[in-house]
Amino acid sequence: MISYITDGVKMPAISKRENNKWLHTIAASYGFRIGDIAYIFCNDKKILEVNNQFLHHNYYTDIITFDYSTGKTLHGDIFISLDTVKSNSEQFKTNYDTELHRVIIHGILHLCGINDKGPGEREIMEQAENEALRIWKQQTKSVI
Repeated sequence: MISYITDGVKMPAISKRENNKWLHTIAASYGFRIGDIAYIFCNDKKILEVNNQFLHHNYYTDIITFDYSTGKTLHGDIFISLDTVKSNSEQFKTNYDTELHRVIIHGILHLCGINDKGPGEREIMEQAENEALRIWKQQTKSVI
Protein backbone atom coordinates (compact mmCIF):
# COMPACT_ATOMS: atom_id res chain seq x y z
CA MET A 1 0.00 0.00 0.00
CA ILE A 2 1.22 3.48 -0.83
CA SER A 3 0.29 6.21 1.61
CA TYR A 4 0.66 9.96 1.27
CA ILE A 5 1.14 11.99 4.44
CA THR A 6 1.87 15.65 5.06
CA ASP A 7 3.85 17.24 7.86
CA GLY A 8 3.62 21.03 7.98
CA VAL A 9 2.71 21.42 4.30
CA LYS A 10 -0.35 21.18 2.07
CA MET A 11 -0.74 17.95 0.09
CA PRO A 12 0.71 18.48 -3.40
CA ALA A 13 -1.74 18.28 -6.29
CA ILE A 14 -0.99 14.78 -7.54
CA SER A 15 -3.35 12.07 -8.70
CA LYS A 16 -2.78 9.29 -6.20
CA ARG A 17 -4.39 6.72 -8.50
CA GLU A 18 -2.18 7.65 -11.49
CA ASN A 19 0.87 8.00 -9.27
CA ASN A 20 0.33 4.57 -7.71
CA LYS A 21 -0.07 2.95 -11.13
CA TRP A 22 3.16 4.60 -12.27
CA LEU A 23 5.10 3.54 -9.17
CA HIS A 24 3.94 -0.06 -9.57
CA THR A 25 4.97 0.02 -13.25
CA ILE A 26 8.46 1.33 -12.48
CA ALA A 27 9.04 -1.08 -9.59
CA ALA A 28 7.93 -4.01 -11.77
CA SER A 29 10.33 -2.93 -14.53
CA TYR A 30 13.16 -3.56 -12.03
CA GLY A 31 11.71 -6.87 -10.86
CA PHE A 32 10.15 -5.55 -7.65
CA ARG A 33 6.66 -5.15 -6.27
CA ILE A 34 5.37 -2.38 -4.05
CA GLY A 35 4.73 -3.23 -0.41
CA ASP A 36 4.20 -0.55 2.21
CA ILE A 37 5.53 2.79 1.01
CA ALA A 38 4.88 6.03 2.90
CA TYR A 39 5.51 9.35 1.19
CA ILE A 40 5.86 12.07 3.80
CA PHE A 41 5.67 15.51 2.22
CA CYS A 42 7.22 18.10 4.50
CA ASN A 43 9.03 21.44 4.61
CA ASP A 44 12.74 22.25 4.81
CA LYS A 45 12.62 22.53 8.61
CA LYS A 46 11.32 18.96 8.96
CA ILE A 47 13.69 17.42 6.41
CA LEU A 48 16.66 19.09 8.14
CA GLU A 49 15.44 17.65 11.44
CA VAL A 50 15.16 14.14 9.92
CA ASN A 51 18.55 14.50 8.23
CA ASN A 52 20.18 15.53 11.53
CA GLN A 53 18.43 12.97 13.72
CA PHE A 54 18.77 9.86 11.58
CA LEU A 55 21.67 10.49 9.20
CA HIS A 56 23.71 12.99 11.25
CA HIS A 57 23.83 15.38 8.27
CA ASN A 58 23.35 19.09 8.87
CA TYR A 59 22.02 20.21 5.50
CA TYR A 60 18.81 20.50 3.54
CA THR A 61 17.91 17.99 0.87
CA ASP A 62 14.96 17.26 -1.36
CA ILE A 63 14.52 13.61 -0.37
CA ILE A 64 15.49 11.10 2.27
CA THR A 65 14.64 7.43 1.71
CA PHE A 66 14.50 4.88 4.49
CA ASP A 67 14.62 1.35 3.08
CA TYR A 68 12.82 -1.47 4.89
CA SER A 69 12.50 -3.72 1.83
CA THR A 70 12.44 -7.49 2.09
CA GLY A 71 13.41 -9.60 -0.89
CA LYS A 72 11.62 -8.32 -3.97
CA THR A 73 9.01 -6.33 -2.04
CA LEU A 74 9.69 -2.63 -1.57
CA HIS A 75 8.94 -1.09 1.81
CA GLY A 76 10.07 2.32 2.92
CA ASP A 77 9.48 5.81 4.22
CA ILE A 78 10.26 8.57 1.75
CA PHE A 79 10.50 12.12 3.09
CA ILE A 80 10.22 14.86 0.45
CA SER A 81 10.77 18.54 1.19
CA LEU A 82 8.34 20.47 -1.00
CA ASP A 83 10.33 23.65 -0.23
CA THR A 84 13.46 22.17 -1.79
CA VAL A 85 11.52 20.67 -4.71
CA LYS A 86 10.18 24.17 -5.44
CA SER A 87 13.66 25.73 -5.12
CA ASN A 88 15.13 23.07 -7.42
CA SER A 89 12.43 23.58 -10.04
CA GLU A 90 13.21 27.30 -10.05
CA GLN A 91 16.99 26.80 -10.04
CA PHE A 92 16.95 24.21 -12.85
CA LYS A 93 14.11 25.97 -14.72
CA THR A 94 11.93 22.88 -14.73
CA ASN A 95 8.20 22.50 -14.30
CA TYR A 96 7.33 22.04 -10.60
CA ASP A 97 5.13 19.00 -11.29
CA THR A 98 7.94 17.36 -13.25
CA GLU A 99 10.48 18.07 -10.50
CA LEU A 100 8.09 16.70 -7.87
CA HIS A 101 7.62 13.48 -9.84
CA ARG A 102 11.38 13.22 -10.40
CA VAL A 103 11.87 13.23 -6.64
CA ILE A 104 8.93 10.87 -6.03
CA ILE A 105 10.45 8.28 -8.39
CA HIS A 106 13.97 8.92 -7.07
CA GLY A 107 12.94 7.31 -3.78
CA ILE A 108 11.53 4.23 -5.50
CA LEU A 109 14.66 3.91 -7.63
CA HIS A 110 16.76 3.95 -4.45
CA LEU A 111 14.58 1.16 -3.05
CA CYS A 112 15.18 -0.75 -6.30
CA GLY A 113 18.93 -0.55 -5.62
CA ILE A 114 19.99 2.40 -7.76
CA ASN A 115 22.47 4.65 -5.98
CA ASP A 116 23.71 8.13 -6.80
CA LYS A 117 26.74 8.80 -4.61
CA GLY A 118 29.59 6.82 -6.18
CA PRO A 119 31.50 7.37 -9.43
CA GLY A 120 29.15 7.20 -12.42
CA GLU A 121 26.11 6.44 -10.25
CA ARG A 122 24.56 9.90 -10.58
CA GLU A 123 24.37 9.49 -14.36
CA ILE A 124 22.72 6.07 -14.00
CA MET A 125 20.17 7.54 -11.56
CA GLU A 126 19.43 10.47 -13.89
CA GLN A 127 18.92 8.10 -16.82
CA ALA A 128 16.55 5.96 -14.73
CA GLU A 129 14.66 9.07 -13.56
CA ASN A 130 14.32 10.35 -17.13
CA GLU A 131 13.02 7.00 -18.37
CA ALA A 132 10.52 6.85 -15.49
CA LEU A 133 9.37 10.40 -16.24
CA ARG A 134 8.87 9.43 -19.89
CA ILE A 135 6.60 6.60 -18.74
CA TRP A 136 4.78 8.96 -16.34
CA LYS A 137 4.16 11.36 -19.21
CA GLN A 138 2.77 8.55 -21.36
CA GLN A 139 0.52 7.26 -18.58
CA THR A 140 -0.83 10.64 -17.50
CA LYS A 141 -0.61 12.57 -20.75
CA SER A 142 1.02 15.32 -18.70
CA VAL A 143 3.07 18.07 -20.22
CA ILE A 144 6.67 17.80 -19.06
